[in-house]
Amino acid sequence: MNGRVRRRREPWLGLAGALIAFGVCEIVGRAGLVRRGYLPPASEVLARAVELAGDRVFLNGVGATLRAWALGLGLAVAIAVPLGLLLGSLPVVDSAVRVIVEFLRPLPSVALIPLVSLLLGTGTETEVALIAYASVWPVLFNTVYGLGEIDPLAKDTLRAFGFGRLSVLLRVELPGTAPFIAAGVRISAAVALVLAVATELLSGFGQGLGIFIAQAELATDGTRDVLAGVVWAGTLGLVVNGALVWGEHRLFPWTPERQATTARGVGA
Repeated sequence: MNGRVRRRREPWLGLAGALIAFGVCEIVGRAGLVRRGYLPPASEVLARAVELAGDRVFLNGVGATLRAWALGLGLAVAIAVPLGLLLGSLPVVDSAVRVIVEFLRPLPSVALIPLVSLLLGTGTETEVALIAYASVWPVLFNTVYGLGEIDPLAKDTLRAFGFGRLSVLLRVELPGTAPFIAAGVRISAAVALVLAVATELLSGFGQGLGIFIAQAELATDGTRDVLAGVVWAGTLGLVVNGALVWGEHRLFPWTPERQATTARGVGA
């Protein structure tokens, strides 16, 4: 019962936290503790964010950001999952490329904007490449880690019955690793959205949510539009994360966390 009550309370607690933050920002803005040019009241920012929902040009920009986000994330998954399975299955290959991986992983994607722009030009290709580069690491390492968590007995049992390497991969390793891959994709989805907006914001080319924020920042009294764009970015991140969490719960009911939750619910 306690687990069920806690799960029911979590959305309300999150809503309460959001309302408190909204109220504090509203009070600070209305009371004049901070100049309105720096921090408009939260109600004005929210009203502007809602108003932007009817702006076709703005929505086209949001669509461009989401398109680059989806392409970059998809490319990252297409690279990271096979590579992670390879590294996790063959320790020799893992040892051979570990130094290269550890060298590349800390490099910030935004620092590569000039180099990638020279190679690919100032277009969607550059944005997608940078998003993919930043997003590949969580999926890659989660895949390798998940493969290491597979019960060796299950693999040995299949081999004892004459199943080949491909059958072991499809019947045991991929189902067992899939929840870890999904968790990596969820982390990478947030990273990809950050990179999509940041790349547009810092590079200044193309169209998108980051371009809207950058242009609003340069405008006179544009703080309200900047914050409205931030609200849109945060909302998109919240929606994407919620959808992926929901998908994980539906697709992978055999994970220990879901099994424990189901057991508590049955016990209640």
